[in-house]
Amino acid sequence: MRFLVDNSLPSRMADQLAAMGHEAAHVRELNLSRASDEEIFEVATRENRILLAQDTDFGTILAQRGESRPSVVLFRTRAKSPERLLPVLAENLSRLEEDLTAGAVVVFEDARIRVRRLPLFGGPGPAT
Repeated sequence: MRFLVDNSLPSRMADQLAAMGHEAAHVRELNLSRASDEEIFEVATRENRILLAQDTDFGTILAQRGESRPSVVLFRTRAKSPERLLPVLAENLSRLEEDLTAGAVVVFEDARIRVRRLPLFGGPGPAT
């Protein structure tokens, strides 16, 4: 799988995903550390990467745009370190792969994982 790790998560998370056999980059590696969320969203879409983040900005962008890509994984847990987040992600990736490939928002919470297929609200509105 291809991942883009947002600034809200440490760069070593991308390193650890790469060590697990995934293609992963942190926004800093792509010179996007000062980029807006919209720009990061565009890169993830263009490069077919799954966005990993701790803030909800990318979910908001998906909802506003009615897009079906990119998939977004949000970590909304008390645990913040990659050493705690990555095992939970790795343990669940095989069962989430179909949703993430099709386009989804996956939210990891302390007691559950929520999956919502994209587009979130029926897709883009009519063209004008």
